[in-house]
Amino acid sequence: MKLPREVPVMTLPEATLFPQALLPLYIFEPRYRQMLADALNSHRMFSVAMQRTDTARETPLLVAGVGLIRVSVAHGDGTSHLILQGLARVELEEVVQLKPYRIARVRPIETPPCDSVAADALLGKVRELLKEWLELGAPLPFPFLSHSKESSAPSKFSSAEILGYLESITNPEQAADLISCAVLKDAASRQAILEAADIETRLRRLTKFLLHEVRRKREDGGN
Repeated sequence: MKLPREVPVMTLPEATLFPQALLPLYIFEPRYRQMLADALNSHRMFSVAMQRTDTARETPLLVAGVGLIRVSVAHGDGTSHLILQGLARVELEEVVQLKPYRIARVRPIETPPCDSVAADALLGKVRELLKEWLELGAPLPFPFLSHSKESSAPSKFSSAEILGYLESITNPEQAADLISCAVLKDAASRQAILEAADIETRLRRLTKFLLHEVRRKREDGGN
């Protein structure tokens, strides 16, 4: 799907939109209500960028995700719930509008070719660590399988079902992004993987983050 040259930008604290992942959102601010209405009447796309932590001003990090509105449910009070599906990593370039909401020119970040043997080996290590993490009793919300933010109950998937699903994803790029989306609670870790253009770097970073979580879980005695 071809991306527009310019897209609206929603800046959120600790939010990451990975390609292929589903992100439930609740739209309530007037500016974002207008943004949603305009998007639904055009290309149905907007970008989600993480807020920079070193400034009090609303300033998005420059690497973000662009998504397509798959479902949007409007409520009587003017708010909406929607499901945004990630399409691509992008770099935010020139800001062309600030009010009533930010619009920026975007440049898609292309994934360079990778060494398939190395990527498969790294993905195998990621799966081993993920399996151990689940066996230690770590929770896995699997947000890209959720249907609505209105439900606060975690999705009920067994470890076998989750691992079976991940085993069915043979594309290392897709697997790296979806596993990162599902397991990494730390916003900086997710952003570090979003910002990595090449697949091997994403998988190495994911391995590092998972290894840290597994070690911490072991030290906690699986609690």
